[in-house]
Amino acid sequence: MTSNLNHGQVGFLSVSSERSKALVKKCPISDVYDVEERPFARGKFATVRKCCHKCTGHEYAAKFIRKRRRAMDIRHEILHEMAILDLSSNCQNIVHLREVYETPTELVLVLELASGGELQRLLDEEEAIAESDVIRFMVQILRGVSFLHQHNIAHLDLKPQNLLLTSAYPNCDVKLCDFGISRVITKGVEIRVIMGTPDYTAPEVLNYEPLSLSTDMWSIGVLTYVLLTGHSPFGGDTKQETFCNISQAQLDFPDDLFLDVSHVAKDFMRRLLVKEPSGRMTVQESLQHPWLQPCETLPYNHHTPILQKPLLTPDSETNHVTSGLPEEAGHSSSSRLSITLGAAAGAAGASRNPESVIKPESVKSVSSPKLDRLELAPTSSSSSLSTNCQSTKSSSAASSEACEKNSVRSVSELYLRKPLKLSHGPFIDEGVVC
Repeated sequence: MTSNLNHGQVGFLSVSSERSKALVKKCPISDVYDVEERPFARGKFATVRKCCHKCTGHEYAAKFIRKRRRAMDIRHEILHEMAILDLSSNCQNIVHLREVYETPTELVLVLELASGGELQRLLDEEEAIAESDVIRFMVQILRGVSFLHQHNIAHLDLKPQNLLLTSAYPNCDVKLCDFGISRVITKGVEIRVIMGTPDYTAPEVLNYEPLSLSTDMWSIGVLTYVLLTGHSPFGGDTKQETFCNISQAQLDFPDDLFLDVSHVAKDFMRRLLVKEPSGRMTVQESLQHPWLQPCETLPYNHHTPILQKPLLTPDSETNHVTSGLPEEAGHSSSSRLSITLGAAAGAAGASRNPESVIKPESVKSVSSPKLDRLELAPTSSSSSLSTNCQSTKSSSAASSEACEKNSVRSVSELYLRKPLKLSHGPFIDEGVVC
């Protein structure tokens, strides 16, 4: 497969014309597959239906995606996702693309059907997963991310809803899916966009700074925390409070959540949830971390032992936990970090002013059956999120505590306002937010 940078769209891939002709079919999908009428997953711009190949009897997931959104042609975005999936055809940790069908109004991606459903559903049922299984899952997830990063692709939306289980838990593997907001990171070309899922969004996204492959590594740290505890490390009662928590980058490990979690697992998260992108472990460094070493070559049905040697020791004076591993230069694991949140975002292609900032009233959400994606409106104010936090303090003591504390919220609680998720296939993207 030949993938090329789409020079007309920064950060996007395209496939060669020869490969496109071989992959994209013009005949109706019903000529080849029996497609169920009722979708098992639905979004604003796409639906996923189970389909069965008429000759082989094999089942797949057919993702029907509209080529126009908000009166804009977004065919290049769908082809970008198709190009990444085709590029990843030999990677066992990314969902496989079989073929594509095109109609005047839709593109249909025929994908591998992951019968175990989304990892989020497992969290909803189990609340927290055994650490040995989390280690195994994280190795597989990181291998998929490693493949992407080797090709300079940042996923930018790593979360349980975009991770699929190949079969019923616990006898299953995990695969990455949904590359709708992924971007190619090219040297010398800055990509500044505000998009993603609030609880998993990195500080540089909120600060409207250039994205990098390290943006994914922050999400990996949040994901690890969520899988081990069933809680979000920075989740607040509102999106604005969540953004405030993320911007402060204060990571805590409450005893009631981490009583049975190993010290080395905490060290793994500390080395990822660092405000400065350059201070985070890379995907290869993450795979070499002691926490993941026992599981590097083990299959899903092996019960992985947990490392018990403590890599974190409490400071007797401050009661802060410090790492026994060497510190990154200039980045203390116990330091309290804060950033000024400044951003501007509008419709695709609109000019952005980095000096503008996000006010609470400027934050909107794009509703989805499974999450709220960010959509931040521009504002002419020069105040920062920290200023908003301070003004909130003066308004009421309760608001002050909510803004300053590092809130820990149940994932189930965070998604309480969302409709139930019934998907066993790829996550439905409700629209890329630019």
